[in-house]
Amino acid sequence: MTDDLLRLYAAILDRQQMDPAHSKTARLIAAGPKKIAKKVGEEAVEVALDAMNEDRQGVINESADLLYNLSVLWATLNIHPDDVFAEIRRREALYGIAEKLPKTAPER
Repeated sequence: MTDDLLRLYAAILDRQQMDPAHSKTARLIAAGPKKIAKKVGEEAVEVALDAMNEDRQGVINESADLLYNLSVLWATLNIHPDDVFAEIRRREALYGIAEKLPKTAPER
């Protein structure tokens, strides 16, 4: 999956310089981070709704849309997927599993 996300991210970076009239990705980037963030939220909701309906193919399709829009957001904010992967590894090192951080930080 890492290679797939890196390829997707590279393709998004390539399209940043394209004419928005000829690229959906360039058009989305030109709309700015707020619009992209809204798309990320919409896709996340669609994933959740399909999951609640136990629609496996719907979850797959909407997850791909979510990852695309999330990758566009990362590119817009100059976040490389490796930055996110590093955070996952950091959490794994702290907690033994790459999970969401607890509400309170662990004592050291």
